Amino acid sequence: MEWVLVTEVFVTLFVIMDPVGTIPIFLSLTGGRSPQASRRLAWQAVTVSISVISAFAFFGQQILGYLHISLPALQCAGGLLLLLVALQLLTGNQTEPSGAQETNVALVPLGTPLLAGPGAIVATMVFSKRVHDFPDFAAVAIGVIGVHLTIWLAMRFSLPILRVIRESGVLLVTRIAGLLLSAIAVQLVADSVRAFIAGEG
Repeated sequence: MEWVLVTEVFVTLFVIMDPVGTIPIFLSLTGGRSPQASRRLAWQAVTVSISVISAFAFFGQQILGYLHISLPALQCAGGLLLLLVALQLLTGNQTEPSGAQETNVALVPLGTPLLAGPGAIVATMVFSKRVHDFPDFAAVAIGVIGVHLTIWLAMRFSLPILRVIRESGVLLVTRIAGLLLSAIAVQLVADSVRAFIAGEG
């Protein structure tokens, strides 16, 4: 087993996906839902994220090439999508949760682009180029699965926090999460603009 590669994949994706920073956003998006529904959303978000990342690891270059999409364009789109969600959190213009919306929250923005965002996708595509045999493949797979297990644990144990802080605390966390999410979104767009300019130069 290539444990050095496992560690490299895990640490890189851990820094990019930031399980700890996901907690306030998860709390704000799942406020008002039952613990069972929140746990289900956590599993769905992790499943969506690992599915998207795996798909891009195997077929990323082909997908982007076929659609004539550059990585900076993908990054900018993810940033704009996150910005829309951040504005909803900051202004409080969120509709009451329903069964359909629970699924949407797990898909967007939790599963993607928050977890399986451009940074995580690009990093995984880079690591996949280093896979030459089964031990390499197993190392990358263990690193990716390990990060997603950590993310699930972070969201799972954020639920007791939700019970303690109550509705007023959720409102405060929602505003903080909106601010953090807007900063992440602006950074994604800024990085994509820089990449576009550098490419033209």
